[in-house]
Amino acid sequence: MASEPAPLFDAATHAARWIADYRARGTAGDVLGDDPAWTAMFEELASVAGDDLTHARERVQRHAADIGTGFRIIGEADERPWPVSPVPLLIEAAEWAEIARGVVQRAELMETVIADLYGEGKLVETGLIPAALVTGSPYFLRPMVGLDPPGGKHLHFIALDLGRGPTGEWRVLADHLRAPAGAGYALENRLAVSRTLGGLQARLNIQRHAPFFAAFRAGIAELCLRVDPRIGLMTPGRFNPSYPEQAHLARYLGFLLVEGADLAALEDVLYVRTIAGLKRVDALWRRVDPRLLDPLAFDSHSQIGVAGLIDAYAAGNVVLSNSPGAAVLEARAFAAFLPQLAVRLCGESLLIPNIATWWCGQQRERDRVVEDLDNLLIAPAFGAPPLGLPGGRDIAGADLTGAARAAFLADLERRPQDYIAQEIVRLSTMPVVVDDTLVPRPFTLRVFAARDAAGAWTVLPGGFARIGDTPDPRAMVMGEGVFSADVCVHGADPIEPLSLLATTDSLQIRRNPGTLPSRVADNFFWLGRYLERGEALLAAIRVMLGNSIDADGGAALAPPTVGKLVGLIVGSGAADHPPSLRRADLTAFARAAMEDEATQSVATINRHARDIADGSRDRLSADMVRLLDAPFPTHRGMLDRTGSLQRRYAAIAGLSAEHMVRTDAWRFHDLGRRVERALAIVRATRLFGMPGATIDDLSTLLDLADSQISYRQRYLTGIARVPVVDLVALDPNNPRGVAYQTERIAERLRELPVLGDDGMAEPQQAGAAALAAILATATAASVAPDTLGDIERRIGQVAEAIGHRYFLHGAEPLRAHGLTLA
Repeated sequence: MASEPAPLFDAATHAARWIADYRARGTAGDVLGDDPAWTAMFEELASVAGDDLTHARERVQRHAADIGTGFRIIGEADERPWPVSPVPLLIEAAEWAEIARGVVQRAELMETVIADLYGEGKLVETGLIPAALVTGSPYFLRPMVGLDPPGGKHLHFIALDLGRGPTGEWRVLADHLRAPAGAGYALENRLAVSRTLGGLQARLNIQRHAPFFAAFRAGIAELCLRVDPRIGLMTPGRFNPSYPEQAHLARYLGFLLVEGADLAALEDVLYVRTIAGLKRVDALWRRVDPRLLDPLAFDSHSQIGVAGLIDAYAAGNVVLSNSPGAAVLEARAFAAFLPQLAVRLCGESLLIPNIATWWCGQQRERDRVVEDLDNLLIAPAFGAPPLGLPGGRDIAGADLTGAARAAFLADLERRPQDYIAQEIVRLSTMPVVVDDTLVPRPFTLRVFAARDAAGAWTVLPGGFARIGDTPDPRAMVMGEGVFSADVCVHGADPIEPLSLLATTDSLQIRRNPGTLPSRVADNFFWLGRYLERGEALLAAIRVMLGNSIDADGGAALAPPTVGKLVGLIVGSGAADHPPSLRRADLTAFARAAMEDEATQSVATINRHARDIADGSRDRLSADMVRLLDAPFPTHRGMLDRTGSLQRRYAAIAGLSAEHMVRTDAWRFHDLGRRVERALAIVRATRLFGMPGATIDDLSTLLDLADSQISYRQRYLTGIARVPVVDLVALDPNNPRGVAYQTERIAERLRELPVLGDDGMAEPQQAGAAALAAILATATAASVAPDTLGDIERRIGQVAEAIGHRYFLHGAEPLRAHGLTLA
């Protein structure tokens, strides 16, 4: 009897079971109500994951990793993967419209308050805001008083943290005005979830993110003085916790990712230092703390700011988003006054109320806090932790006992203005996957608003949710065991398929790759050098361990040749000299050269390359970053380990050769490779290719230059010194040879911009041309150690001239005779 066919997988049945099981363990006020959109979402999830929710979580995490999403905990060197949940938070369009109205109202209110604090000061004068609240804030920047921001607006981009209570009401938990972070993570969450649940977007008519970012970009551009402005995203650098997000946003928006060292303010105009000289910058979307922006105006110890930036801002020549002084309202103490300010300034109550807040700088409020301490949350008023908070963090009053309670009350009496108290909020829950099960977890919602070209506020439809393990919103900090989730605003109306891609053919065609900051050129040059240096060291280790591709696969190399290889590796700084040339000692020596913390070991070189890649995410493909970020090989055998890393380096070289557009960034990357490869082959030729070289020496030289096959195809009578030297040093058609490298160096330098207009070669160009000419006219028989020493010295001089001409030197701006500032 024929067996019955297996039943077809029923996504609807699995979705219904998940929902029923979840509701059985759910909590009061959970977001998963009767909205049919949740059923549709779980059906999409079941169609992807089957009945395995863990698979769905792993799949969305894999997509997030492919996008390059990550974050860094302060104090940690390595990035962590961004923890995305496969289950998005669903919000119906009508409810979202009410949230958006409240966000816009709050943005307008805060703009009005900030303008008054730095302008007429009526709110302090009339007592609506206590003077001590303003002057006591470290983010009230006195140099900004009286300055009119370009376009007349202090705020251009804000973020709010919202909490949803068990009865469905929303409340504002925090305002982010100083350097609002997270919009890039919202974008990356959407990309990861969309790739996981491909049909959800159309099925639920989910509102898109692209129009919001397009509006923000247009809004910043509209404030600039020039029609075609140059806009930068100013980052503190790659060690900032949200640097991956900043790089992603810069790439997505077409902004120039810059650090303070990239910029120079001259005569009240801001410039970026590029390989073509100084280029004007019209606007900065800053992610740098406002107090560190300008050491002349604010903190004189700042190492990441730009001297004179605030003068350029005051002159109206550069837009800063947000205004440096806007952070004053980020102090949590201001939340105590916004409700009454809304009534006075807007004529209505806050559409999204705060959580109840009391600033202890006022006697009546302080007395209430002391009286009701066990039912309140105690927190810093201005960000910096006061002495009376154990561990410097928010704490429930009920948790203050014994000596800690006495210390708090004493410090509260001494410096009451440093403290606030807030009601303890119980948050609503949403589904999250834990151990293949849907469980309820509390969440907060971060929303974003930006000004468009007309100056009106637009709200990102969604944002991202942060999901915790406890009902306590104080634990909602990434890195403490929480997830993030996409937030999908859905409705009945179909959504236009809009993206940041242009929808018209009227745009002017451009083949100019744009501005290349000197710091980025430096990074790409050294990325090429490190990758090539690592590859050369790996080749030496493999040959030393007996991995020659000699056709007969014969005996191991003679001890003198092995000794020279050891000397080459020791001379590179990769490891100390082994006690002997016995196999066991050579293996230990190879392991040290691979893995130890020596300044030039393979592991150290690999780490340097990875660090540069981490700081260049806005200009490298995700595939390139993924290869550079891959874990160091841990195969048991040394040859397997070196082979694995060599294949990775070869893949990276292939990506750079065949996938990178021939921009100036690629040219510097290629220059770095050519310089390092030329140096490696020159040094190898001096060791293994001079008169008196043995067959083992010459075979080793061919191996190090990856030219064994080329030599054997060309010469059938065996290995001889002069033909080997000609192939690896002088043949312009051998892509692993010295002459080929010098010709490419000269070619790349001819392609780069020059500062003068007199038609004369610059020093780096002249040096490269002379070097190429020496190799083009030399003969292999005449190549001697002194010849190679001179060539090595000249290569070093060209590399030094490249750095002197194109890269940053201290804090001095690039200058040149006849330089045009654009």
